[in-house]
Amino acid sequence: MGLATFKGGIHPYEGKELSENKPVQVLQPKGELVFPLSQHIGAPAKPLVAAGDQVLVGQKIGEAEGFISACVISSVSGTVKTVEPRLTVSGTKVMSVIVENDEKYQAVEGFGVQRDPKTLSKEEIRSIIKEAGIVGLGGAGFPNHVKLSPKDESKIDTIIVNGAECEPYLTSDYRLMMEESESLIGGLNIILQLFENAKGVIAIEDNKPEAVKRMTELVKDEPRITVFSLKTKYPQGGERPMIYGVTGRKINSSMLPADVGCIVDNVDTVISIYNAVAKSTPLIRRILTVTGDAITNPQNYNVRTGTSYSELIEASGGFKTEPEKVISGGPMMGQALFDFNVPVTKTSSSLVCFEKDEVAEVPTSACIRCGRCVTVCPGRVVPQLLIKTAEQSDIERFVKLDGMECCECGCCSYICPAKLPLTQSFKEMRKQVLAERKKAQEGKKA
Repeated sequence: MGLATFKGGIHPYEGKELSENKPVQVLQPKGELVFPLSQHIGAPAKPLVAAGDQVLVGQKIGEAEGFISACVISSVSGTVKTVEPRLTVSGTKVMSVIVENDEKYQAVEGFGVQRDPKTLSKEEIRSIIKEAGIVGLGGAGFPNHVKLSPKDESKIDTIIVNGAECEPYLTSDYRLMMEESESLIGGLNIILQLFENAKGVIAIEDNKPEAVKRMTELVKDEPRITVFSLKTKYPQGGERPMIYGVTGRKINSSMLPADVGCIVDNVDTVISIYNAVAKSTPLIRRILTVTGDAITNPQNYNVRTGTSYSELIEASGGFKTEPEKVISGGPMMGQALFDFNVPVTKTSSSLVCFEKDEVAEVPTSACIRCGRCVTVCPGRVVPQLLIKTAEQSDIERFVKLDGMECCECGCCSYICPAKLPLTQSFKEMRKQVLAERKKAQEGKKA
């Protein structure tokens, strides 16, 4: 019997050999740090500081505003220069707290103090996670305290640690599984404290045999935790493919994982939960990969949030040759950068630097109706029909053709011989649909 997986998907060049054997290095920042007040899904945080204020490592500088929101924590000590809009990876300006790093790294009282998670109540654990500013670190940025507070916690029977890291080139989660294995297990056990009826599953793609071996050895005496090996295929790490691969259960765009008894958290998210609950250390750092054929020294870094991407490039020896494309995140779902003076945030995962922009070099042509996009789509939609609705801005037909089931993974664009901008078109259509739905809801409230 073959390894568990899902229908569809692709096998792009992995590129992980560039950095998978590079242990994580700590990179301390220089100069000013930029802390956007919106590093998560939901309402932006409310600034708690103003120009001239002194801040410490671990100090809350942004308060969660509303139910779905997240706190923002300072990763350095120093002086607040200003609170103003600053450029982010998305290409837009976001209200941000700017801190001049004094390089003393003085911390708030109680920072780093060890505590026994077993002595804490469920409410205390969830409160700690909220105050630590923890969000989904796999890229989505959903506030984790909300995810861990489902309507009926008794129905949650499976906690999945997403260790697939299916995006090409990325190796930070792999390094964490190798270097911080005990913290990962500790974090999973903390989550299991919240859900008495649940078991824990650490799901890892089979292109990481050393991680599978290490984690399997460490959980042999953990009665509620198992390791699950998945077939290597993109986008195996997507929430829907992951749940289907591990449990055989299906969800769609109108459902949450909790609706089928599951909660899925990324490797770094689970370790961050352990750091917050057991070590009194809020989310002030990201483990990320700097890689690609244009960078001199591919590397995995432990970097404080707020650090400029330009410092990551400098620490990696700069560019071997001027890159045609630099992407924040993976090459399949990441964001191309036009300015490197943007901050590392909670949702930063990597910086991939390419000598050539292979996508831009290939001209588009007419759809030849080959159907390849249909065979690789994990959402089981028909991209060749959806692209017509996008071209005509036909929102109603886009929804009717299940366009909202698109997970924006990029498989269709990758496989398309005509090189049509399928994923980008669907992404824009999905935004329009969500905007229309929000407008309708606000109209009903009014």
